[in-house]
Amino acid sequence: MFTTRPEILGTFGVVTSTHWLATASGMAMLEKGGNAFDACAAAAFVLQVVEPHLVGPAGDMPAVFYSAQTKKVEVLCAQGPAPQAATIAAYKALGLDMIPGSGLLATVVPGAFGGWMTLLRDHGRLRLREVLEPAIGYFENGHPMLPRVSDSIRELTDLFTHEWPTSGAVYLPGGNVPEARKLFANKAAAATYRRILDEAEAAGSDRQEQIRAAYDAWYKGFVAEAMDRFCRSTEAMDSSGRRNKGLLTADDMARWQPAYETPASATYHDWEVFKIGPWGQGPVFLQTLKILEGIDLGSMGPASPEFVHSIVEAMKLAFADREAYYGDPDFVKVPLATLLSEDYAAGRRSLIGERASLELRPGIVPGFEAQVAHALKALGAIAQPGETSAAVGEPTMASMVAAGRKGDTVHIDVIDKWGNMIAATPSGGWLQSSPVIPELGFPLNSRAQMFWLEEGLPASLAPGKRPRTTLTPSIAFERGEPRLAFGTPGGDQQEQWQLGLFLRRVHHGLNLQEAIDLPLFHTQHFPSSFYPRGSRPGHLMIEESIGAAALAELTRRGHVVEKAPAWTVGRLTAAERDGNGLLRAAATPRLMQAYAAGR
Repeated sequence: MFTTRPEILGTFGVVTSTHWLATASGMAMLEKGGNAFDACAAAAFVLQVVEPHLVGPAGDMPAVFYSAQTKKVEVLCAQGPAPQAATIAAYKALGLDMIPGSGLLATVVPGAFGGWMTLLRDHGRLRLREVLEPAIGYFENGHPMLPRVSDSIRELTDLFTHEWPTSGAVYLPGGNVPEARKLFANKAAAATYRRILDEAEAAGSDRQEQIRAAYDAWYKGFVAEAMDRFCRSTEAMDSSGRRNKGLLTADDMARWQPAYETPASATYHDWEVFKIGPWGQGPVFLQTLKILEGIDLGSMGPASPEFVHSIVEAMKLAFADREAYYGDPDFVKVPLATLLSEDYAAGRRSLIGERASLELRPGIVPGFEAQVAHALKALGAIAQPGETSAAVGEPTMASMVAAGRKGDTVHIDVIDKWGNMIAATPSGGWLQSSPVIPELGFPLNSRAQMFWLEEGLPASLAPGKRPRTTLTPSIAFERGEPRLAFGTPGGDQQEQWQLGLFLRRVHHGLNLQEAIDLPLFHTQHFPSSFYPRGSRPGHLMIEESIGAAALAELTRRGHVVEKAPAWTVGRLTAAERDGNGLLRAAATPRLMQAYAAGR
């Protein structure tokens, strides 16, 4: 089968990410004697530099990883919660019925830094300086600016000039839009990381003590103080059309810490897939697999209309359950065991017909009838088939195609020679999320937009509660052996693109690059996780390279088909370890910046 590039093969280690400089930086850590966890963290910090429209230092991060030492899979939750002052009443008092998709009111505790420090402290091998130096160097000395970053800044010039001047000071040097493919530096951000590193090394020579000191500098020291000051003193224009201060405080920062969790998991034929819990959308992937387990996908072509129809209809059912049941399990009861059970999946599977569904159809779990009815009522203002909602929240690939927005988030997969593997999806803190904090050189995140300002829903806002994130990395075992690490940026599309990759790998024997290169597809049938929360019942976006006959058949089946240009949907990356220790890696050619490396 033709592929755009070779699947990478090796035995020493493989790194794949959504930017070549991040991939190269991760490989550099492996060459220094670091492991997969050092490499992943170094790549993540570089992504904050080179893709600031997709991820920033004050973002969030979930990771799913397998440790060759402990022989188990764990989730690292670095998703920060809502501030203590963030109540539904507080937002309603401001005249809001939806949390803005940008600005300071949309900020939760920035968790990514704490997550990376926790991973390095507990599982890494290298010193903090070695891991941070590539990112600091690119911040300080400059990196070649991506055309898409330059274009994003150009679109934001008026905002940065008239409303967010602190962002203009960084991203419009001399009042000008930075040129694509020319060096661009962010010396303020470099100074922040250098100060963190200085305070860490002042704590002594012990590696773990240095990492703890760096963590404290962020959550209990000068970084937290600068964030607190900025939120209290700055009224920033947001997507509500008004200027508002933030609710995040230094106390919110100090009281939070990342956590290790047992992953959600489900079996599928000879495989077991591990995802984050229902505080994210990870179980949607698992539910979809259980629904599809009773359908013979192997008899269908990997780019056939039957294959696409079956997956999309199963996803519609799983995403409907996301809206009715998923939320932070520390605050709400989520019947996950039932949702992933064989009996429940069989009932959901029976709803899939030859025609595309135009309805939002959550299942009914006994004891949750009132909750489901309330959710359906709250979600009742659903767009008509074919209607398009403006994309204001996370800048996803889907909105790039549909509404001219560019970007999404980032992803990293690493497997090392010892068999450690990690998939991580950092996001948030984009340059378009809120104004830059001048002392730090970067903005806060806008993840709180994923909460509902409606009481009684699983994803309703509450102080200290995690927003229901879309970030959803994946680890998969085959016949009990750790095999795959994979993921993608893309908001609500993340599970959908990953399912196409995984199912083509499992049922059709395709290698990773072949599975990634085939035409991709997704639906916006269900309510979006991002402001302004629109939906498009029956919608199906699919790359036109699937062919005219397949597009016609999907239309005949009732899908509201939206053709996307070839090579425009999805930003998948994946890594694999064979039973004999052979390592593989692949990255999407779409956008021409994701790369896999290995030896």
